[in-house]
Amino acid sequence: MRGTRVTNEPDTADVDEAPGGTNGPRRPTRRYWRAGLLRGGIELRHLLRNPKEMSGHLLNVVVALLIAAYVSDDVPGTSTPMAHLVLAGFAAYLLFQVGLVNLPQMLVTEREEGALLRLRATPGGIPAYLVAKCLLVVVTAVGTLLLLLLSAALFADGPLPQGAAGWLTLLWVTTLGLLAVVPLGAAIGAVLPNPREALALIMLPTMGLLITSGTVFPITSLPVPVQQVASVFPLKWMAQGLRSSLLPDSARAAEPAGSWELPMVALVLTAWAVLGFLLAVPLLRRAARRESGSRLTARHDKAARSGAPVA
Repeated sequence: MRGTRVTNEPDTADVDEAPGGTNGPRRPTRRYWRAGLLRGGIELRHLLRNPKEMSGHLLNVVVALLIAAYVSDDVPGTSTPMAHLVLAGFAAYLLFQVGLVNLPQMLVTEREEGALLRLRATPGGIPAYLVAKCLLVVVTAVGTLLLLLLSAALFADGPLPQGAAGWLTLLWVTTLGLLAVVPLGAAIGAVLPNPREALALIMLPTMGLLITSGTVFPITSLPVPVQQVASVFPLKWMAQGLRSSLLPDSARAAEPAGSWELPMVALVLTAWAVLGFLLAVPLLRRAARRESGSRLTARHDKAARSGAPVA
């Protein structure tokens, strides 16, 4: 690590080479993207080689298939099997969970291990770190979604998109859904206190949204005030958008408005994506600025006194 001498000369690691051969102002560069993608690739390989983490994602798929297998009857007012609605809802929940449950836990755990402290001293460390985490989360979420849909089609006669329009809707709803929850998950991870409290703080509202967002049963069976509260959050619209791509048009009769409301799906998810991006980078930078060796040591000492494992 360099000494404490202060100089007014720019750090060449933080500036770009301008076309005329002079150094321009610091800005996001391809170098940061490259570093983030490389780091993300390494983390993906670690995930694939970690049976414990892989089993957690596989277990979610198995649970969804088991619930769908034991659900009978049709969606009220339609000829659509209730199992298909459950599978579409779980597909949305798996995307939501990866972004708003798994990602914050990863960020908090790595902060406790001193990752943010190291990033603070690395030029472009925060942008590269975010690129890596986004790559890891997106690949994990899309892989889990495809595994669920293909497994459901093979073993539970589950739904698949019909025609090019269905696949296109699946693609843009998945993309907007991830854009809505991944930056938000990063922002939440930046402010959570520690890994021991993170799961409890995240899971209670997440399970509440799972029940109230129409992912496991028709949302029209819930009281109107509950529907109105659920419509503020992205999970309800992610589930509705995925249902539109996976279920027949006749299933629209079970929606509150009697239609898929795809423009509203796009609007709400875009609004959450913008909010998440506006919050994520400043909060992560603030968390990195607040990190210090003394803070890290104090947290480790506190964890040791409480009997928790020290990272």
